[in-house]
Amino acid sequence: MRPLQSPPRRRWFSTAPASHNPPSAGRAAEQHCLRLLERASTPAALLQSLAFILKSGLHSNPLVLTRLFASSASAAPALLEPLVAALLNPSVAIDAFLVNTVIRAHATSPLPSVRPRAAAFFQLMLRSAVAPNKFTFPFLVKACAAMPGSPAVGLQAHAAALKFGFATDHYVSNTLIDMYSCFGGGFLGDARNVFDRMPKDSAVTWSAMIGGYVRGGMSSDAVELFREMQASGVRPDEVTVIGVLAAAADLGALELARWVGRFVQREGIGRSVMLCNALIDALAKCGDVDGAVAEFKGMEERTVVSWTLVIDALAMEGRGKESVGVFEEMKTAGVRPDDVAFMGVLTACSHAGMVDEGCRYFDSMKMEYGIEPKIEHYGCMVDMFGRAGMVERAMEFVRTMPMKPNPIIWRSLVAACRAHGRLEHATSEVLLDLDEEDKEGALQWHSEKLAIAFVLLRTPPGTQVRVVKNLRKMAMVEWPMAAVVA
Repeated sequence: MRPLQSPPRRRWFSTAPASHNPPSAGRAAEQHCLRLLERASTPAALLQSLAFILKSGLHSNPLVLTRLFASSASAAPALLEPLVAALLNPSVAIDAFLVNTVIRAHATSPLPSVRPRAAAFFQLMLRSAVAPNKFTFPFLVKACAAMPGSPAVGLQAHAAALKFGFATDHYVSNTLIDMYSCFGGGFLGDARNVFDRMPKDSAVTWSAMIGGYVRGGMSSDAVELFREMQASGVRPDEVTVIGVLAAAADLGALELARWVGRFVQREGIGRSVMLCNALIDALAKCGDVDGAVAEFKGMEERTVVSWTLVIDALAMEGRGKESVGVFEEMKTAGVRPDDVAFMGVLTACSHAGMVDEGCRYFDSMKMEYGIEPKIEHYGCMVDMFGRAGMVERAMEFVRTMPMKPNPIIWRSLVAACRAHGRLEHATSEVLLDLDEEDKEGALQWHSEKLAIAFVLLRTPPGTQVRVVKNLRKMAMVEWPMAAVVA
């Protein structure tokens, strides 16, 4: 990996000071071009502006290029790379403002393949003797966060921020915390080091570290840090609350999720759609599906995510007909279902024994909505046929799948055969696949049975037992266990 601070090479750009004050003859053209770019909200409008730029000879004007690249990032992300490659040439007198815009445009691109290129422009910035400033590093570090497989680039960016004296800047430090969190659990210590060394007078800083702990699977630490935040007197904001709700969902901490809901109301924190969705998700994953439904009904605005969370929650609790009803309600409301929503409704049909409805929903994915079913959708169908005792149909469905069945589908099929006394259908090929490819899953299956047996033996009759786990991942393979718990 080439270091970010590479030795000087031949200059790609002119290092003469950029002039943003052209002669009066070109001033009117420049201003007209800037107005065109400001209004360019579609690829077609952007290309029209580009034609005017070329016709007016403004293709080397730094201010025009800055606005062009910024507009491209939002209006036509796919055009950003070709435009930069064609127009950012040695005839352009660049400055930090222009390069920062290019770095930002890449770092915030909706196209994952474009984001890593931000680091390359920082290298060119250094080789062109253009000094970075405090606006350079937040977006450079943000781009590095999008490359969790290349943490060395992020470490180099941090080193550069230290060298140029911007590592202690509030915005830079917050993005460094987020970057190290994105790199995984092994770098959470680095994130905490940055956090411990900076002022903690902003909810943004606390939220970044809390979110990092949740992302790294350290939800207990996230909750503990939230308590420290409250003791410090810093008022949590919406992002903080969403992070704590994610931690509560991960831990199965129902009382914490409910407390956060009351806290939001008491503190007057804005109940955005995203926050309400996080609360619905936490309540549902902690076992309070009725609470999740009540929260959903109280929302003024709902997205497809809101509907899907409730569809999933009802389906996972075995309330399949209610779940299907919510799915139909969603369509009536004019909300277009996505592939995740179809996962929920197919699971609901499976749990409710609604085979014909499930088949219609599956067929409508491609025929009515143009959604190509994924292997997870095929797995839901196999599970549905298996639960209904339609073992031969499940086997035939697996044989005609357009992709190779994964171990989850094989396990679902074997479970169906076992449950309906048709174990002869679980061929040696299936058992071989399970033995070789999914020993870990089998071990988890038996460990859960032992855990539930232990709980039932050690608790008095009538005691409420709550099983908390990732139901989305387990739904297709653990329905016999669900029956045991019930």
